[in-house]
Amino acid sequence: MSGTSSDKKADRRTRVTVLVALVANLVIAVAKAVGGLLAGSPALLSEAAHSVADSLNEVFLLAALRRSRRPADERHPFGYGKERFFWSLLAAVGIFVMGGCFSVFQGFEALHNGAEEKLSGYVAGLIVLGVAFLAEGVSLLRALHQVRRQGGESGLRDPALRTVVAEDGTAVVGVTLAAVGMALHMVTGQVVWEASASFAIGALLVFVAYHLGREARDQLIGEAADPEAADRIRTLLEAEPEIDSVEALFTMKTGLDTALVAARVDLMPGLDSERVEEVAVRIKRSLARAVAEADQIFLDITDRTAQEARESPAATGERGGA
Repeated sequence: MSGTSSDKKADRRTRVTVLVALVANLVIAVAKAVGGLLAGSPALLSEAAHSVADSLNEVFLLAALRRSRRPADERHPFGYGKERFFWSLLAAVGIFVMGGCFSVFQGFEALHNGAEEKLSGYVAGLIVLGVAFLAEGVSLLRALHQVRRQGGESGLRDPALRTVVAEDGTAVVGVTLAAVGMALHMVTGQVVWEASASFAIGALLVFVAYHLGREARDQLIGEAADPEAADRIRTLLEAEPEIDSVEALFTMKTGLDTALVAARVDLMPGLDSERVEEVAVRIKRSLARAVAEADQIFLDITDRTAQEARESPAATGERGGA
């Protein structure tokens, strides 16, 4: 119960962090779009697209937080924890398509058609970027503060929080690139500087989207539990007096802080069927108490040798499952 309460508190903090980022991005997106149109600035319009993408992604992340905590039901017996990874994947796609691709397009458009040079518009654009830098910085500091409260790197296991940190960090760098591009365009009169800023922003967004998407993909297709947790589970099983050997151990994350555990174990000889059942129930309860993320535990009692287990389809990867 304490773990569940802690998880809910962490979710509430993450929800506040996402809402802060959403409000900041919505306001900034409008300001950047207006400033970009006034200045005729491709770099500023690229940043506006970036903020629109981030705003949509925050909506995805809010959906992830709400839907991933639904209890298991008949259709989804292992719960809805992977919804968190699915919506994070959609957020990564949004960054790639709406942010990265549009920024690259704006760069090509500026090189092909040029951009109008209006000093007053550019000054307004730079002011907008300054305000955006402050707002994105505040949102980033809020996200980093939560990461520290949740244990530093371990806090980044949450794909929603990880996405907010990546978005806000990228936004701060992107605003800086856009401001440099606009300033150099004003000084030199060469639109190539703003086009280059747009290309750099696009490349940055594509890079971030790729890494966020790859992490979400790995979690969606069945990523194993953390090695530390798997080692702890194996150690606990091997310490049980009734277990002669652990022939195979399989784990898979089913949510942010839950995992499925399947172990093939060989018991000591001489146990009757009733005793075997009692031992299996006790071992599973012991594992559940000792390893919080072990949400679903399955034990396969076998008399096979370790060599036979290693050659089985499940152990060799020829066929999924245990």
